Amino acid sequence: MNNLKEYNFTIDKKSRNSLNKHDSFVVWFTGLSGSGKSTICNSLEVRLNERGVNTITLDGDSVRNGLNKDLNFSNEDRSENIRRVAEVSKLFIDAGVVVLTSFISPFEKDRNLAREIIGDNNFLEIFVNTSLETCMHRDVKGLYAKSKSGELDNMTGIDSIYEAPKSPMIEIKENFELDQSVKMIFTLIENKLKLND
Repeated sequence: MNNLKEYNFTIDKKSRNSLNKHDSFVVWFTGLSGSGKSTICNSLEVRLNERGVNTITLDGDSVRNGLNKDLNFSNEDRSENIRRVAEVSKLFIDAGVVVLTSFISPFEKDRNLAREIIGDNNFLEIFVNTSLETCMHRDVKGLYAKSKSGELDNMTGIDSIYEAPKSPMIEIKENFELDQSVKMIFTLIENKLKLND
């Protein structure tokens, strides 16, 4: 590690943001499986792209099918999953891209580490606060059913804890309409984008 020295490249985040005509940062969605994180994330990305914003969405399934396919769902590997996502997000921010992440990220310490890696000013935490009962009823991926039948261990909300954020930038409640949720988030980040139309 002592032999590492980062090269001071001429083109930096500021240059790329100027080229893209908007600032870059991370919108970090957290909540239980089935809470609606990916649905909201997807709709927000569509709206941002309509405004000419360069985006990338990172979500649990896509990342675990590639970058993090060596990880399981132990507490240690969940933490490593989030650490890697934070590091990748930081690279995308430096590339001038607005990053939308959709991860359960159940542990407060891991979200705090992600915030530290990414930078507090570049980390917008969105808590999609949907009750466990509603998530189990939706059971979009069939994971709760597998957990109930004993086929799946360490299911967040069942036999693995979820630590809800204490002070997220926005809390999306389960009775909110999709358009209402997206509008709330877009309003929050619109000024931060500093769009130059």
